[in-house]
Amino acid sequence: MSTQSAAVAPRRAPAKIDPQSQGERFFGMYQRWMAGYAEEFRGLTIDAKPRAELFRLAPTGHSTEAIQKAAQAFLDALTTEERATCCFEMDSKLWRGWSNIHRNVMRHGICLADLDDARRSLALDVLRAGMSAQGFQSARDAMRLNEHLAELTGKPDQFGEWFYYLSFFGTPSVGEPWGWQWDGHHCNVNCFVVGDQMTLTPTLFGAEPVSAASGVYAGTRILAAEEAAGWRLMASLTAEQQSLARLGIELPFDGQGSGFQDNVVVPYQGISYAKLSAAQQAALVDLVALFVGRMPMAHAALKMAEVRAHLDETWFAWIGLHDETSPFYYRVHSPVVWLEYFNQPFIALPGKGFSRHHAHGLMRTPNGNDYGRAWLAQYRKAG
Repeated sequence: MSTQSAAVAPRRAPAKIDPQSQGERFFGMYQRWMAGYAEEFRGLTIDAKPRAELFRLAPTGHSTEAIQKAAQAFLDALTTEERATCCFEMDSKLWRGWSNIHRNVMRHGICLADLDDARRSLALDVLRAGMSAQGFQSARDAMRLNEHLAELTGKPDQFGEWFYYLSFFGTPSVGEPWGWQWDGHHCNVNCFVVGDQMTLTPTLFGAEPVSAASGVYAGTRILAAEEAAGWRLMASLTAEQQSLARLGIELPFDGQGSGFQDNVVVPYQGISYAKLSAAQQAALVDLVALFVGRMPMAHAALKMAEVRAHLDETWFAWIGLHDETSPFYYRVHSPVVWLEYFNQPFIALPGKGFSRHHAHGLMRTPNGNDYGRAWLAQYRKAG
């Protein structure tokens, strides 16, 4: 499928809105987000105390030059004024200001809707260079389904394929730390690079609906593998194991690791890797690989080696019923990886209650290495 849209011509970036104008419920949620945003970064932990020495600066032998070149090519195509809108200091707080919601309450960077086709293609090259083919496909499908949502709702001023913002932190380099962020509704990717090491968290993909039955992108589907693999793992558990894994029936409205929740404290819960059979353990590792596999292949392999080194501290948790149709939530939690898959209620589309038609899948790096912060601190200490 072409990376360019055959849908309605790109609209201009949506104007920023006053969060207080969106109703009391939304404004209350926004205030809670801002409280988390105001905290000094610590990272997701089990006890508010990040574990040291989990993430070390070390050569990998796998070049990140393609990411740097794609970023530089895009920036070279911008005017001085445009570069000023999307280039920030490495320590800019804006890096933590990504948001899964469609409302533009605090977007930053340059919006793809404001670019011509040639520079939009260069922006997509940045996304492509920092991800695997699978990861890039997921990101593009999330964007296409956002266009489909515009078709279904008749709200092209709120939803669209190109309502995504690209920002850079630091200067693209083959040696110095830097990174980029892709931010918008149901598609959030944070890429940090230092030398030949990289991390791709926090990352969130989602859609409402998760598949397009009509329109210009009919046939597009997202998170099908993540949904099916999590469901199968739960199905493989015995009744006793399921009782350990299940945290409850009532689904949470949002993921615990979603935007503005960088410092969330969550203890290990559910069923531990040690209490799984060999086949179940393999299925759990395969589930993690689906999310980690969004990274470029060589770096995904390095991350999976890191994950395997901590399997004795890995937990699987489930919330909700387990049948052929009910929505659900699951997560995988270890010292080095945090994954969540969760269904939400209908929000943009008509309908009541939670639904499998609205889904999200996200990945974080616990213990302080989201946005590569643990590596950055080591780099500066060594420098």
